[in-house]
Amino acid sequence: MSVQQPPADSASSWGLTPWPVEETPPTATPAPVTPDVPVFEVRRHHPVRGVVEALVALTLLLVALPVVLVISLLVVGTSRGPLLFRQQRVGHGGRQFDVLKFRTMYVDAEARAAEVFAEANDGSGPLTKLRADPRVTPVGRWLRRLSLDELPQLWNVVNGTMALVGPRPNTPVEVARFAPSDLRRHAVRPGMTGLAQINGRSDLEWDEAIRLDLEYVENRSVWLDLRILCRTLPAVFGGKGAY
Repeated sequence: MSVQQPPADSASSWGLTPWPVEETPPTATPAPVTPDVPVFEVRRHHPVRGVVEALVALTLLLVALPVVLVISLLVVGTSRGPLLFRQQRVGHGGRQFDVLKFRTMYVDAEARAAEVFAEANDGSGPLTKLRADPRVTPVGRWLRRLSLDELPQLWNVVNGTMALVGPRPNTPVEVARFAPSDLRRHAVRPGMTGLAQINGRSDLEWDEAIRLDLEYVENRSVWLDLRILCRTLPAVFGGKGAY
């Protein structure tokens, strides 16, 4: 009867006892680390509402075209730089978008921002504002006084990144300083005007402005929007808190 020989390279072929192999227990996969990022609430906007607002904004743009042309000539004719100013803002659900304005500052405004705000800041809470900002042009000061610099934001309403009424959009730097509860103001689309704008604008303390924004988020309706729109023009011509 034939005897099967062990393989030549086996440990037993050399008269050695194989070293016991200790099995390594499987290691648990570490749980993913969730970064400390802000969480934004999102509330749905009815598509009909968006279409109606876009049509209204487009109509207002056409009606205001003569005013837009005059402002355009004043902006480009009195200071060097582009006609429009684009800036990243935080909008609905935390999504960032480019807000449009007529340029009201000199072209080196962004480069001078750190220097200017190191000396003074009239903004409340996380906001950075100056009542007498040296970077603002003479024409820009007049435009801001009447909120005419914000006319191009009607195009933001047309493309759906803004609404006619809602909390005003802030920059990513300002939003990064928000308390978690303040982020609820991004549950709805930002607006050209809102409760805070008809109740003092930049003169409001941050806590009061946030209270009004969240009040709007919780009670948003067509009738509330109409009430705010009706009170916007008197607030604009009154000029309170505009700088």
